[in-house]
Amino acid sequence: MPVPTRPRKTVTKATRQPLRFRWPPHPARIAAVVDGLDALYPGADCELHRETAFQLLCATILSAQCTDERVNRVTPELFRRYPDAAAMAKARLPTLEEIVRSTGFFRQKAKNLRATAAALVERHGGEPPRTLAELVRLPGVARKTASVVLGTAYGLAEGIVVDTHVQRLALRLGLTRAATPEKIERDLMEILLPARFIPFSHQVIHHGRRVCFARNPDCAGCPLATHCPSAFHEA
Repeated sequence: MPVPTRPRKTVTKATRQPLRFRWPPHPARIAAVVDGLDALYPGADCELHRETAFQLLCATILSAQCTDERVNRVTPELFRRYPDAAAMAKARLPTLEEIVRSTGFFRQKAKNLRATAAALVERHGGEPPRTLAELVRLPGVARKTASVVLGTAYGLAEGIVVDTHVQRLALRLGLTRAATPEKIERDLMEILLPARFIPFSHQVIHHGRRVCFARNPDCAGCPLATHCPSAFHEA
């Protein structure tokens, strides 16, 4: 199917305004956004506290429907008691539930943590595997969680992490035509070089938390505004 060259019209939940942008985005605009993110967040990294790939996997499971800040308050005690998969696989569910209670959905998260730890011990020598296909077979691990572990712990770019910040900003920046994480990821993988997959997500998440807020984005203070089709639209 030929790529349409005329501007597309879409409506984002972020701005509630009809926006027109060229698809695919002009390479110069993509480069300007990427360069701008590099300048703003040159060392951006996952903000979940961890020391090992296993701990990152656990923290990412806990981060579902929960802030990283809240998860970082819970994991010191969790990892003090259960520093590795072998220890967590033997944990009592009531104890796990109590430790992770404040992250929400704590009963299911506790089950997933223990079941994932047991699966790692049984099938992977206690360490998270290094492929997306193997990671998503673990309890409580979907594509986003797997991509976080692969990219942050192992430097492997099999996909792009699309959380709520990446979803919102990709729409605002006109870098996607889609509304679901899976389709947004496909659009981003189409227009970005593989070497950008890992840093792009970290940088966009940082920008979403510091400048491009969900309700009142700071367009006036945003260095990317001149490259953003949504800038200065009323929310």
